[in-house]
Amino acid sequence: MAKISSPSKKRHPSPLKVSVIIPTFNRAWILAEAIDSVLGQTRPADEVIVVDDGSTDGTQALLRRYEGRITVLRQPNRGVSAARNIGWRRAAGALIALLDADDLWQPAKLERQVAFFETHPEALICQTEEVWIRRGKRVNPKQRHRKPSGWIFEPSLALCLVSPSAAMMRRELLEDMGGFDEALPACEDYDLWLRVSLRTPIHLIDEELVVKRGGHPDQLSAAPGLDRYRIQSLDKILTHENLSPGQARAAAAMLREKCRIYAAGCRKRGRAAEAQFYEALAAKYAKVQ
Repeated sequence: MAKISSPSKKRHPSPLKVSVIIPTFNRAWILAEAIDSVLGQTRPADEVIVVDDGSTDGTQALLRRYEGRITVLRQPNRGVSAARNIGWRRAAGALIALLDADDLWQPAKLERQVAFFETHPEALICQTEEVWIRRGKRVNPKQRHRKPSGWIFEPSLALCLVSPSAAMMRRELLEDMGGFDEALPACEDYDLWLRVSLRTPIHLIDEELVVKRGGHPDQLSAAPGLDRYRIQSLDKILTHENLSPGQARAAAAMLREKCRIYAAGCRKRGRAAEAQFYEALAAKYAKVQ
């Protein structure tokens, strides 16, 4: 496990109220570490909301240990988008911070991000750098995973460059976006950050304030065929968003490339009808050059 730095003793009260949203589904084996990392912040959260998305393990018993310190919302299993959405919509804070149940925060994470918003009143969203842990060992992100800062729409087309656990945003931004798309069972973060990045810069605090842990057997991001959801998002954005000519060309080129790769995989596995669908979708955007 990554080493967590010691919190500073200095407190920084702020008029900006922060709500933390933790969605969880069958993560009782690791959830307490996420919650404890929030409760141990040098700048305490004003509200911690855990949304139990229909867990069938020991999650409810674990959450009872935190009675009086967190708010627990429960819903039938509807997916991470619905869990995050019910959380932030019930939240009272002007700033919303997300944390996945298998990740951790360094103690100064909220302190640094709240200070950023205090000194940048025009900013709507920021994220931090993170430490990556895979199967218990630290790994270094590849160059293509490096987080840019500012207007990041085009760099974000190939893959998601914003981590939910690293992001903090003003509530009005989520309201304007309508939150996460609940029609997407995966890649919902890719979709939201692309839509956000069309409207506002996504700022980066260049400190490793999140420990992002992966490699779990049931991790959704490791499931095969996820590009079909990225393609769905790109099609939606090209159809409904007000893109500049350059943005449209870049998004259409990425959609065509993802369709080409995904269709080839379908044909290899004997799914001809599915391959034809994605080949036709790519052809739909052939003239966006």
